[in-house]
Amino acid sequence: MRKHFRILPVLAAVAFLPWSFTLPAQQTPAPQQKPQTQPDEGGPVNDNGSIVLPKKKEDVAPPPAPAEEKVNNPNGEIFTMRVDVPIVNLNVNVILDKTHQFVPGLKPENFVVVEDGVEQKVQTLRTTKVPITAVMLLEFAANSYYFINDMQNASSAFFRSLQPEDYVAVETYDMRPHILTDFTNNKDTIREALQSLVIPGFRETNEFDALYETLDRLTRVDGRKYIILISTGRDTMSRLTLDQMLAKIKATPNVTIFTISTGAFIREMADARGGMGAITRMDYLQADNEMKTFAQMTGGMSFQPMFQGALPDIFGQINESIRNQYVLTYRPTNSANDGSYRKVKVYLVDNEGKPLKMVDEKGKQMKYSIIARDGYKAKLPVE
Repeated sequence: MRKHFRILPVLAAVAFLPWSFTLPAQQTPAPQQKPQTQPDEGGPVNDNGSIVLPKKKEDVAPPPAPAEEKVNNPNGEIFTMRVDVPIVNLNVNVILDKTHQFVPGLKPENFVVVEDGVEQKVQTLRTTKVPITAVMLLEFAANSYYFINDMQNASSAFFRSLQPEDYVAVETYDMRPHILTDFTNNKDTIREALQSLVIPGFRETNEFDALYETLDRLTRVDGRKYIILISTGRDTMSRLTLDQMLAKIKATPNVTIFTISTGAFIREMADARGGMGAITRMDYLQADNEMKTFAQMTGGMSFQPMFQGALPDIFGQINESIRNQYVLTYRPTNSANDGSYRKVKVYLVDNEGKPLKMVDEKGKQMKYSIIARDGYKAKLPVE
């Protein structure tokens, strides 16, 4: 059973721009810590009926955003969700389940947004294709070789999917977080940080504390941000509780979390041989559920790869989700700036208001997924 200590005050926030990277003080530095690097210049700063889709090899590039809608952000990012009621900007991804292909060509009338059970009127819709600003948050603790090996393979696969204009920071955690590199688009710097993960330090995996601190730092980075959490999902002795972690996620806009669970194969083998007790099995099931929840709450996706060969496809899905997006705006019927959390759900419909059906060139129906943040926190008025 998971136990938590008495809740201590929330981690202190020290404002460094664009990312507050202060190595945590400890008596014995963790072996993987490296000297802090400075961010590279230019980095992130403070119609009707069914739709017929082309074959994947004939992908249609999304139309560029209108010139008058350029944003003053070095990455060209668009906020997924602004919390300045009464206007809400929402990023929505529509992806085919089988091929993970982004679905282009949707119109404003195809989208239905429901906020707290009340349908909202979509005012504008546009498509963007943008670079990414992401943190690789990696569990690196002295537990099982198989977990560490899975983490190293997954982080390397993500590294290979990066584009020249992407900015990435690398952070690990065991008992506490360790910043390996600030945001950079220098792939050599990122590669060196990942190659330094050889000898782990502590056995503890304080995931809640590390994720909370990462979210806190990201509030001081402008634009849309992503966290690639590669972990077993287990938390051994964080000062924070799961409820506090979920509250922090709800209160942190413009961050999408993608989770990749490690150790799926070795867990399956141990369970099949009777080497995993009931308590351990429940612990891992809880960890899997928490990883899925973190992703779903923020409009991300969660994966549990059994084999290394699945990783290129996983990061292909993540890239489709991150780099191609619909950005829609609406004015909520509830215009109160009361600090409440508004639940949001997005649906696709045809011009008759029926669920939208998509078919391929042979008329075969295709399943799709709608990925969007599940809500936002209305901003309190400034006194």
